[in-house]
Amino acid sequence: MNAPTTSSGVAGAFISKYRAWFGTAVTIVLIFLMPAVLSTYSLGLLAKYLCYAMVAVGIGLAWGQGGMLTLGQGMFFGLGAYVMAIHLKLEELGPGEVPDFMAQYGITQLPGFWELFRNPVIAAISVAVVPGVIAAILGILVFGRGVRGAYFAILSQALVAAFSVLLIGQSKTTGGANGLSDFSGFFGYDLTDPANKTMIYFICAFLTLGMVLIVRWIRGSFMGELIIGVRDQENRMKFLGYNPASIKVFAFSLAAMFAGIGGAMFVPVVGIISPSDIGVTPSILMLAGVVIGGRTTLLGPVIGTLLVRFAETQLSDAYPSAWTYIEGLMFILVIAFAPMGLGQFKGVWPWLVEKIKGGSVGATAAGAAGQAKAVEA
Repeated sequence: MNAPTTSSGVAGAFISKYRAWFGTAVTIVLIFLMPAVLSTYSLGLLAKYLCYAMVAVGIGLAWGQGGMLTLGQGMFFGLGAYVMAIHLKLEELGPGEVPDFMAQYGITQLPGFWELFRNPVIAAISVAVVPGVIAAILGILVFGRGVRGAYFAILSQALVAAFSVLLIGQSKTTGGANGLSDFSGFFGYDLTDPANKTMIYFICAFLTLGMVLIVRWIRGSFMGELIIGVRDQENRMKFLGYNPASIKVFAFSLAAMFAGIGGAMFVPVVGIISPSDIGVTPSILMLAGVVIGGRTTLLGPVIGTLLVRFAETQLSDAYPSAWTYIEGLMFILVIAFAPMGLGQFKGVWPWLVEKIKGGSVGATAAGAAGQAKAVEA
């Protein structure tokens, strides 16, 4: 005889069946709730954290699902950021004008690649396309030659270091170490208006949500199975007739596009982009949030990144000279005791509930078994 179904059981089954829709609805409610409970400054910080969270979503796909340890996502973050920064600078210039730092070097005409991003539509598309295309080219060259594992990680870190040096060296056209800053508008909207800052927060929040949903769809598709297959059994995938290099290029390029979009939104949120924001150290911090949150989980990279960036802000204010050591200690503790990130504890609560109920349920089951044996006798 089946036990009667309780209302809580029905609700639990309903939530489990429509978990994705339920989670999306709750997230949207939280997104609209934040401006009501946070100050303009705090909302700006949250928008900044979400820019890094976009990068983390891509890292979760490339590393957590694809097994590609990407230590150089700062390069793609920077590509999207500089494309956006160039466009915002051009919005402020009149016909025939050049930025102040170019005028100091005696440059009277804008470089050709600056003019390419003057059009707002081209600029908006390029923040994702430019990083994606460059990542695809690099992926074809690297993965096509069988480079993987630690070698790929070192190579990606070397690329971001070289990119940072390149930006500093081309100071006449990129602003050098100072970067690009002092943006007053964002596609015609005044960045000093609090309402427009709230609008930019909403853009960042929904872009992050959209990326999470895209990754969830990929994880549940045949392409997601191929990505995991290449990660776990690359030689077997070759034997089955698949090209592991092309599958890796897809995941790597999509992660780069996410990073480029995050970098593009970072520019109007923070108001500056420079090589110090995209070097080796920032790239490692982008990875740290994914490690702490759980690289194989869907929401772990986002939650971990938000926690890391929030801790960074709080610790740097409270302990200006020691916050880096504290953050490093937190990172070490997570690696030592939770190598799969905080996401590995998602089953702790069900486990505790089972153990708490285990005594009474076990006693009931034992009694029922004893009665059954007596009846049989």
